[in-house]
Amino acid sequence: MKDPLRQLYPDLSGRPEPASDADLLTSIRRKVDDSIRAKQALVDQSGPALLDTARALAGVFAGGGRLLTMGNGGSSCDAAHVAVEFMHPITVGRKALPAMHLGADLPMLTAVGNDVGFDEIFVRQVIAHGRSGDALIGFSTSGNSTNLLRAFEVASQRGLVTLGFSGGDGGRMASAGFVQHCVIVPSPSVHRVQEGHLVAYHVLWDLVHTLLASAEAP
Repeated sequence: MKDPLRQLYPDLSGRPEPASDADLLTSIRRKVDDSIRAKQALVDQSGPALLDTARALAGVFAGGGRLLTMGNGGSSCDAAHVAVEFMHPITVGRKALPAMHLGADLPMLTAVGNDVGFDEIFVRQVIAHGRSGDALIGFSTSGNSTNLLRAFEVASQRGLVTLGFSGGDGGRMASAGFVQHCVIVPSPSVHRVQEGHLVAYHVLWDLVHTLLASAEAP
């Protein structure tokens, strides 16, 4: 059986002695360097897509629409974070904007998952809450989460603006015609992708408010 510590820290592989602080610090530095490179690659490759996503979402809010967010696991936490950022801005002068995290309704998720199937847990909420002119944003490190893709497809049919955040090569999310805007962190590491998503949606939040303020300026 492989040592799980060696799998997490490949720099330590093949060493019979316990890891030293110097070894662990080297591993930490390499992980941080990888994270920085992933974020820079995000900007280089998906910067224009992020700006287009911000413009689309600003248009939704300007038109009186609201934002629905979704994700699985850690990406559900990111979806919740985005909803809170828009509803509860901590920067002075930024107004609260309507957002709803679909993963927060646990009874609904378990009811649909039990009665219909896990792939449909977000679809039912999009049908119930989504209106033409709203936006749906989904986070998936692989871009292949079927329940997100099903919800995106239905949302697109119902006139919602669809915004995807993915990783790697973008997965099915990037190639699906019903995901109108897709921001990709080009890394094979789930951790690096999630860290890149955090930067991306903080930038998105700031861009949306900047665009709204510019549109309202005399």
